[in-house]
Amino acid sequence: MPKLPELFEPFVDGGLLSILVSPALYYFLYQPLRMENRERQLVEQELRRSGKQLQLQTEQLMQTLQNLQDFQLKLVQSEKMSALGNLVAGVAHEINNPLGFIAGNLAPAEDYVRDLLRLIDLYQQKFPRTDAEISDKLKAIDFDYIREDLPKLLNSMKEGVVRIHDISTSLRTFSRADHDHPIFFNIHDGINSTILILKHRLKANESRQEIKITTSYSEMPPIECFPGQLNQVFMNLLANAIDAIEEANRGRTLKEIEENPNRIGIYTALIEDGQRIQIRIQDNGVGISDQVKQKVFDHVFTTKEIGKGTGLGLAISRQIVVEKHRGSIQVNSELGQGSEFIVTLPIHKTVVA
Repeated sequence: MPKLPELFEPFVDGGLLSILVSPALYYFLYQPLRMENRERQLVEQELRRSGKQLQLQTEQLMQTLQNLQDFQLKLVQSEKMSALGNLVAGVAHEINNPLGFIAGNLAPAEDYVRDLLRLIDLYQQKFPRTDAEISDKLKAIDFDYIREDLPKLLNSMKEGVVRIHDISTSLRTFSRADHDHPIFFNIHDGINSTILILKHRLKANESRQEIKITTSYSEMPPIECFPGQLNQVFMNLLANAIDAIEEANRGRTLKEIEENPNRIGIYTALIEDGQRIQIRIQDNGVGISDQVKQKVFDHVFTTKEIGKGTGLGLAISRQIVVEKHRGSIQVNSELGQGSEFIVTLPIHKTVVA
C-alpha cells in the first residue's frame, strides 16, 4: 500500500479522527436520545397534568354525589313529613268535629239525667205504692243499678272525651308544619306525641309482652327549633328501638322475655351550664356491632330485611340534628346488650334556616 504524504499524516492522528467522528455520533446517537428524553419529559408532564385534572374531576364528582345524597335526604324528609303531616292533621281534624258534638252534649245530658232521677225520686215519694206492672218493670230493668251506674257511665264518657282530645292534640303537635324560621317548643311535648303515635306498636301480642316505656324528664325551658323535624327524629329513634326489641325477641319464649322484659327508657337533662339539652333513648334490644356502628348514620345503610327499611331514617335524623340544629347525635351499643342514642341540642337560636 502506498505511503500517505507527510502532509496528510496529521489528519490520521487520533485526535483529528475524534473530531471527525464526534459530529456524526452527536447527529446519529446523542441527538435522538436527547429528543427522546425531551419527549419523555413532555409525556410525563402531560400525565401529571392529566392526573391532577382527573383527581379534580373525581373530587368534583364525589362532591356532586354528596350534594345529591343530601338533597335526596332533604327531599325524602320533606315529602315524608308533608305526607304524614297532612294525613295526621286531617285525621285530627276529622276527630275534632264529632268530638266537639259529644263534648258539647255531654254536659246537658248529665243535667237531664240528674233531673229525671230527681223526678223519679219525687214520684216515689208522692206515690210510694205502685201497681204490679210498674214494680215488675222496675225489677226487670234493675232500676236501682241503673240509678247508681248511669252517673258513672256519664263520667267515663267525659273521661273518654278528654282522652280523645289529648290524642287529637298530640297528633296535631306531632304533625305541626315547620315555619321558615325556628320557634320555641317544649321538647317533652314532641316526645310524648311521638310515643302516642307509636302506642299501637308497644302493645302486647301473641309473641311478646308489652314494651314498657319509662320517661324521666328534667325541668327545662322550651328550645328554639323546628318542631316537626325533631318529632321525625324521635319517631325514627323510637321506631328503631321497637324494631331492635322485636328482633331480640325472635326465638325467645314468653318466659324468657318475662325474665328480661321489653323496655325503652327516655331521659332528658340540661347540660353545659344550661346551654344545651340532652335526650337519651335506651332499649334492651338486639344491639349493634362495632362494624355496624361505624356505618349506622350512612346514607341508605340498613341492616333490616328487604322491604322493612330504606336506610334513610338515621341518615335523615343526623342531618336534622347536626346540619339543621347544630347539635350532635351518637350511639352507644354492644351486640346483644341493647343500644343508646344520645341527641344533644342547643337551647338558643344557633340553628340554620
